[in-house]
Amino acid sequence: MATKPWPPLAEGVDLPRPLQLIATDMDGTLTRAGKFTADLLQALEQLQRLGLPVVIVTGRSAGWVGSLVHYLPVAGAIAENGGVYLAAGQPPEILTAGLDLDHHRAQLSQAFSQLQAQWPQLQPSEDNPFRLTDWTFPVGGLGWEELAALQQICQQWGWGFTYSTVQAHLFPLGQTKAGALLQVLGRYFPTLTREGVLTVGDSPNDESLFDRRYFPYSLGVANIQHYWTQLRYHPTWVSQAPELDGFLELVAFAVATSQGLETSWNTPPSEASIDQPCPESFGQG
Repeated sequence: MATKPWPPLAEGVDLPRPLQLIATDMDGTLTRAGKFTADLLQALEQLQRLGLPVVIVTGRSAGWVGSLVHYLPVAGAIAENGGVYLAAGQPPEILTAGLDLDHHRAQLSQAFSQLQAQWPQLQPSEDNPFRLTDWTFPVGGLGWEELAALQQICQQWGWGFTYSTVQAHLFPLGQTKAGALLQVLGRYFPTLTREGVLTVGDSPNDESLFDRRYFPYSLGVANIQHYWTQLRYHPTWVSQAPELDGFLELVAFAVATSQGLETSWNTPPSEASIDQPCPESFGQG
């Protein structure tokens, strides 16, 4: 029997109790086919009623996320893969130290122009004017080899590079979702422990959230399987369903736990997904 590509689960393993906070990616994790739906809002309201705070940790721009936190029942959001923290009624907080934003944006623009010289098809994302700490471009049409080459070049130039189902990101070295989340927890949730936090994601830009040195418990929604071989760190558990429906499995678990029901999370990737070839390019969504 072939070795399965996910960590084995011990009998009876379940999510942290008490579960104190959920830190979740957004695109491909809280969306269904690229859209917010009514059942997402209902799920977030359920978690709010349970007294379980949710912090969104996304690669989306500070400008876009700043509006989002006013409408969704969440405690706050980290934007730009760790660059900025936003909460309703508060000004944006830059989490990456030492940035002169005007100079930093000019450097990012110059680096992107150099990338375009080698990959003329690259175009800046529409949301770049609303970004503070990173620079993005769509990943549609780029295969694994091209993304790996882009990452290698960016690192040689002293930039960080990552990608999701939506965009590729160029950013300061050391800026990560996990590092930003640790800052936010220490500043705004000082009574919580890392062992009480569950991190959730679906793609390579969530990889730091799966690093158990920082967060022992993590969940990948089922579409994380598309990137399994590209990840150094893997989630502790994988939901049965992809995207929002995988997140809804987590919400159902949290509700059941709050009601004193016995349940556990033993759902690694399905057998059908093993040995599937990696896609040659990424769609947008």
